[in-house]
Amino acid sequence: MSEFFQNILGKVGSVLGVDAQNAIQQQVQSWLQPQNVQALLDRADQAGLGDKVRSWISQSGNLPVTPDEIHNILGSGAVHDLVERTGLPADSVLTALAHFLPTAVNEKTPDGVLPDAQGKSA
Repeated sequence: MSEFFQNILGKVGSVLGVDAQNAIQQQVQSWLQPQNVQALLDRADQAGLGDKVRSWISQSGNLPVTPDEIHNILGSGAVHDLVERTGLPADSVLTALAHFLPTAVNEKTPDGVLPDAQGKSA
């Protein structure tokens, strides 16, 4: 996550009395597990947004994603869970995810391929 967003989430979290940054980082780390990156791609395909997630995996540039598209990919359940864990409004959570999830997926797939279940590039 960029330092800018870490600072913002940390400040918002301290105002709300929650560690929003930690909650979001834990969830993103879970999504970046090899089997979950594939599931993220599958959900993106179902939402008609597979080309965007594939761009994050490939070695070409990352296509941007909107907060609404992140919501469509993750689904209401995942968004609701993050809202509950952070105490932040859904719009804030989705905006943060739209900013750093593409980079996080890209960094997890540096060779431009999905890792297998053992964490090796497939």
